[in-house]
Amino acid sequence: MGWRLRATAAVLIVPPLLYLVSFSRLATWLGGDDPGRRDAGLDDAMLARWVDRLLRHLPGPWHRTCLKRAAVLYHVLRRAGRPVELWIGVHKTGPAPLGAHAWLVQGGEPYLESRPQHALRHTVIARFPESHPAAAQA
Repeated sequence: MGWRLRATAAVLIVPPLLYLVSFSRLATWLGGDDPGRRDAGLDDAMLARWVDRLLRHLPGPWHRTCLKRAAVLYHVLRRAGRPVELWIGVHKTGPAPLGAHAWLVQGGEPYLESRPQHALRHTVIARFPESHPAAAQA
């Protein structure tokens, strides 16, 4: 199956599941990678642009948020054998209580983020896969 078809299927399936299933349970399924698989034909940046385009044009539960984007990309990239992590963080935004952000990390750095410095302003509260040591580091 081609990467565009896999990504499109993930865009259609994953965002509604965010409303129906606990995130820790969903993240276990999303992050199920194939350690022996390395999809050399997948261009990660092109995949991110494709997912962004789909999520921007879909209504309701599919409409783009950072969590939907990160969850879809996490799923497709992990299934392709990429060693990415999904991080969720919060940050004080002024008089409002908190802002939140979800993003991918590879090699300890924000991955496929248009503004990596935005992610770095957040205090990490969750990391997937959960078995990763030192979950409090950002």
